[in-house]
Amino acid sequence: MTLKLYFDPHSRSQVAKWMLDEAGVDYEIVPTLIREKAHKKPDYLKINPAGKLPALVDGRTRVFENAAICMYVAEKFPQARLAPPVGSPDRGRYLSLMVYSTAQLEPSMGDSLLGVRSNNSARGWTNFEQAKDAVERELGEGPYLFGARFTAADVMIGSMFIWHRAFGGRSNRPKIDAYINRLQARPKGMKFG
Repeated sequence: MTLKLYFDPHSRSQVAKWMLDEAGVDYEIVPTLIREKAHKKPDYLKINPAGKLPALVDGRTRVFENAAICMYVAEKFPQARLAPPVGSPDRGRYLSLMVYSTAQLEPSMGDSLLGVRSNNSARGWTNFEQAKDAVERELGEGPYLFGARFTAADVMIGSMFIWHRAFGGRSNRPKIDAYINRLQARPKGMKFG
């Protein structure tokens, strides 16, 4: 059975597509255009009750949210080696980075792009400069978050910086800029902006 990715090229579903491409698996794109409000139709809401993109269908399994899709794909296709295996000493750090991408990095990046100044600690996430500090520490000597091994954590963390760049943001961090360039240079990397 073929995986189905509900996709709009002008949405976060680009991240899930990148992950599927890196995994090297067959999948079908189901065009779900936001401008046509396809993501708000009753049939789609049965797949993702939040009415957001992306969503992945694998037989009777429905997965939504990029981090969940990335973790699902990495676990379903372990031969792609996009996640440390369960029981590996790196597994906890990997899971932490997957959650960090959406719980800290994405909202702080959004605030930065929108020029929102607030008491971030009251909102539950750090500011974008502190998030970039954390990512630089996690990158270490790179080239990826787990050294020479590219993982789903690079898809999630890297996609945030790729989006930031695509929307005209500047990291002002040579280490992060080099990381983004490496990610976009990958044959299956997320390329736009």
